[in-house]
Amino acid sequence: MECLRKGGMSVLLKIILAMVAFAANSLLCRLALKGLHMDAVSFSSVRLLSGAIALFLLLQLPALKKKPEFNWLNACLLAVYVFAFSIAYVSMGAAMGALLLFGTVQLVMTGWGFIHGERLTLLKTLGIIAAMAGLALLLLPGAAHPSLTAALMMIASGIAWGAYCITGKRVQNAAAATAGNFILAVPIALVIFLLCGTGSHADATGILLAITSGALASGAAYLLWYSLLPMLSPATASTLQLSVPCLAALGGMVFLGEMLSLRMLLSIAITLSGIALVIYADKVR
Repeated sequence: MECLRKGGMSVLLKIILAMVAFAANSLLCRLALKGLHMDAVSFSSVRLLSGAIALFLLLQLPALKKKPEFNWLNACLLAVYVFAFSIAYVSMGAAMGALLLFGTVQLVMTGWGFIHGERLTLLKTLGIIAAMAGLALLLLPGAAHPSLTAALMMIASGIAWGAYCITGKRVQNAAAATAGNFILAVPIALVIFLLCGTGSHADATGILLAITSGALASGAAYLLWYSLLPMLSPATASTLQLSVPCLAALGGMVFLGEMLSLRMLLSIAITLSGIALVIYADKVR
């Protein structure tokens, strides 16, 4: 990975921060929904609105003074990802949701890279297989399975996020593009809320969780991720994101009281080992 060879620890730190933020989104959403602090549609709407406001204000800073760059395709992908993500989390745990989401992202981004000429070295291939095998361990007989509807919604969310990451490789300015995507996603969110938000409810805790998810774990983190994407191959970018289910599993145990079994621990160890192998393969390429 060229960026790791040149940027060293600073780039690695940015990647870690982005992955932690992605895992935080799973936890914040589950906290809001599991505790009945907010419904899924309202959470998604506030998440997109708060992200748009935070990014617009960020663009007003002298060091980042830019006009938002608008792209309706990316805005639609972002909205599909956010709403399908929240709706799926109504009936599945943080770790399982992240597993389905980023497992789908892995297939979408690696497939796209392969179709467009990315060739995998033996080491990188072994790393990707190990990371996927670690996550697949959670789906073996005996593991908890989500409902079909929730699973399909999370897979749809993963497809949208994978496509969003692929288009993000072509942006010229990460801050302007991310802000534009969130701003355009707000009217889409408003339409969805008007059509589907008849049973909406929210308390102060739910609103705070949604704002934190939107402004920090989404807006700021997606800006950071967009700035990294041009330096990452699709296979590497998607494999790095397989760390998120592991982080979500640990966070779910600490903050949500979700069980962390021996199978989960083994899955985390195998997945992280595979990711480390992919990073090493890029550094020695």
